[in-house]
Amino acid sequence: MSVEVRIISIGALASHPLRNEAGNRRPGHATTTLLTEGDRRILVDPSLPPDHLRQRLDERTGLGPEAVTDVFLTDLRPDRRRGLELFPEAQWLVGEVERDAYRAALREKMIELDDVDELDRDTERLLEEEERIVTRFGAAPDQIVEGVDLFPLPGVTPGLCGLLLPLPKATILLCGDAVATLEHLEQGAVLPHVADLEKATESFREAVEIADMLVLGRDNIVPNPVRPMGLG
Repeated sequence: MSVEVRIISIGALASHPLRNEAGNRRPGHATTTLLTEGDRRILVDPSLPPDHLRQRLDERTGLGPEAVTDVFLTDLRPDRRRGLELFPEAQWLVGEVERDAYRAALREKMIELDDVDELDRDTERLLEEEERIVTRFGAAPDQIVEGVDLFPLPGVTPGLCGLLLPLPKATILLCGDAVATLEHLEQGAVLPHVADLEKATESFREAVEIADMLVLGRDNIVPNPVRPMGLG
């Protein structure tokens, strides 16, 4: 049985550096994708606010949030997960390195603010809620389901992971922000603000080397311009 890939929402950058945009021109959000294999429905990066995501899921699939069995995040930044509350019964998954690094950063921030007597109650509650969310995520296995493999792409964040789908006619890679937009793909560029530029650049290269089709982090699903294959 082959995995079905459906784009639920095409993402966008708040400000596109390769179009010489400055400031926040638009609300930034990640591309959201639904992967279906048998009775498993894996929603990747539920970035839109809950009401918008519910509507988009219905428009694109006719399904409600309760039909989603798994939520996978390519990374843990808040703009990846605005719609999480729609899926309380689903299994939440993220790369183990990403989860541990994000949790460590939260705890370091709490200690840092507490040491300088700046940890007010509102900030403390916010950090505690972030800790609760991160703890809810399980470490994604090497294979989420048959035909959907974890594919580490560190650099933009410490533990960013994509998903690799070796389908019969083409290999598809869900990139997250490792490859953000079509312009980034065509120009061989990574995002300007990353945790580790060297790793981000290497992950970009690996993504381009392995996949025939790429689901970009803030764009559509596109053919890889450096590989002759594709879905056709």
